[in-house]
Amino acid sequence: MDEQESKRDGVKKSVKAGITFGSALAMVISYCNWHSVGWAIFHGLLSWVYVIYYIIRY
Repeated sequence: MDEQESKRDGVKKSVKAGITFGSALAMVISYCNWHSVGWAIFHGLLSWVYVIYYIIRY
């Protein structure tokens, strides 16, 4: 494995971790505000979009 492939793998792992964290954060924020599992799932699918919306709105 050369250096470029190693960097690419590191970027892929970082992006996946960021998306996962964004989804979890969106779901927690949503559930705390709305007390609804349905909304939490929906906002988890929106991920970082909902997190940024929440920061701007509140």
